Amino acid sequence: MHTILAIDQGTTNTKAVLLTGQGRVLAQASRPMQVSYPKPGWAEQSAAAIWSTVADVIADLVVVTDAADIIAVAISNQRESIVLWDAATGEPVAPCVIWQCRRSSPRCAQLRAAGHEADVVARTGLGLDPLFPAAKLAWLLDNTPGARDAARAGKLRAGTVDSWLVWKLTGGRRHATDYGNASRTQLFNLDALAWDESLCALFDVPRPLLPEVLPSDALYGTTAAGVTALPEGVPIHAVMGDSHAAAFGHGIAGPGLVKATLGTGSSLMAVTGDRVASHHGLSSTIAWGQGDKVLYALEGNIAVSGQTAAFARRLLGLKDETELTDLARTVDSSGGVCFVPALAGLGAPHWQANARGVICGMSLGTTPAHVARAALEAIALQVVDVLRAMEADLGAALPLLFVDGGASKSDFLMQLLADLADRTVRRGTIAELSPYGAGKMAAEAMQMWDNAQATTPAAQFTPGLPEAARLEALSQWHSALQRTVFEPS
Repeated sequence: MHTILAIDQGTTNTKAVLLTGQGRVLAQASRPMQVSYPKPGWAEQSAAAIWSTVADVIADLVVVTDAADIIAVAISNQRESIVLWDAATGEPVAPCVIWQCRRSSPRCAQLRAAGHEADVVARTGLGLDPLFPAAKLAWLLDNTPGARDAARAGKLRAGTVDSWLVWKLTGGRRHATDYGNASRTQLFNLDALAWDESLCALFDVPRPLLPEVLPSDALYGTTAAGVTALPEGVPIHAVMGDSHAAAFGHGIAGPGLVKATLGTGSSLMAVTGDRVASHHGLSSTIAWGQGDKVLYALEGNIAVSGQTAAFARRLLGLKDETELTDLARTVDSSGGVCFVPALAGLGAPHWQANARGVICGMSLGTTPAHVARAALEAIALQVVDVLRAMEADLGAALPLLFVDGGASKSDFLMQLLADLADRTVRRGTIAELSPYGAGKMAAEAMQMWDNAQATTPAAQFTPGLPEAARLEALSQWHSALQRTVFEPS
C-alpha cells in the first residue's frame, strides 16, 4: 500500500503520520519538544533537537511499515521560527529563535519610529512585530560571533523550520521553502512573489542566506542516504506552514470559510483568493501555492492560546489540563474574573508586544475554579476578537468556524467558544489537521488523493449563552485587556 509520511514539526511536539491516498491514518508517532526562556520575553529551541525529534518520529513509523511503501514525504511546521546554520557542516550556529520570542522588539520599535511600517505592510501584509522572523534573523546575525562575516562569505544559510528540515532531509542538496512560509518572514513581497531586496536591506539580512521559494506542492528534492531511516530517493512533495496545512486539510479553498487552529498559539485563517488588505489588525498573507495558482488569506495570530491552559494548570498546582477543565466545570461562570494570557505580548488584532498577563476581577468569593474557568474562557475570547476583526475586514459575517489543534479536543472549551463567539463551531474527524493537510497536498501533487474525510464533521457546537451574559463577558474581557500594556523600562 502506497503511503505518505507527513511530518508536523511543532513548538510543543514533533509528530508524524502515515497517510494513505484515501485519507486514512495508518500510524502516528510523537516526540516532545522543549522550549527555553533564557531571559524575560525570550523563547528559543535547539535546532539540533528539532532535527533529532524529526529523525526519531520517522524511525518510529518506518518500523511499522515497509519503507518501500512510503512514496513521498510532506512537511508542516511551526512558523515564524528562524534557524541559522553552517552551509558546509549542516550544523546550527545558534538556537532556533521561535515565533514567541520578543528579543527583536527594540529593532521593530526603531523601524516603526523611523516611519517604515506602512511600506513594510504594503509589501508583506505584516505589521512590525517581533513575531515575524526578519528582525529575529538580523538579531542572530548581530549577536552570533562571526555570523555577519560568515554570511557575507556565503558560508551560512538561514530559513524557517521547513527550510531547515528540507536541508537536513536532502543532505544539504536543497535550500527551499514554500510561498506560505516565505510570506510569514516579512522579507517576501506578496505582489512580486519574490524576496524583496529593499526589505532585506531594511532588516540588514543578506539575500543569499535565504532559500528558494516554491509552490507548496512542488518537488523539494529527495531524501539523502543515511540521514534518517528513510531510504534514499523518497521525494519531498509538500511543504506548508502548520496553519496553512490545517486550512487545506479542512478543505477551505475559497472565500466565506474560516478555521481556527488551537495549539500552543492560535491561528485563524480565511482564504480570500486574491490579496485583501487588513484595516483591523490582521495579516494579509499567502495561504499556499498549488501548481501555478497562488491563493491569499487573511490571518490573525494569537501568541498564547492552548498554552494558557498549561500555564493555568501549573499556576493552580493541578496535574494536567483535564483536571483544569474538571475544576472549571464546577462553576457556571468565572464570577467576574478575567485571565488575559498576554504572556508573550498580545498578537492579533491588538499587537501589543509589551503587554503582560493579567488576572483581574477577583473578590473574596473568588475560588481556584473561577480562575480555571477564566483561563479557558480567555482562549475563546482571544479567538472572538480575531473573528470580529476578520469579519470587519471582509465586510461579511462568518457564521461557521472550523476548529482543529490539540485544544480543540475539549468539548467544554469548544462550547465556551461557540457561546462567546455566538457562532457555530465545527470540529472535524481529525483534531491534528496540520500533518493531514500537508499529506493531502502531497497526495494531490502525486495524483493519488481520493477522500473528503477532513470535511466530515465529528462534532458541532451551537451557541446557547444568553445575549446579556455574552455581552457582559465581552465587556469585562475588553476592560481587562486595557490593564495588560506596560511601557518598556
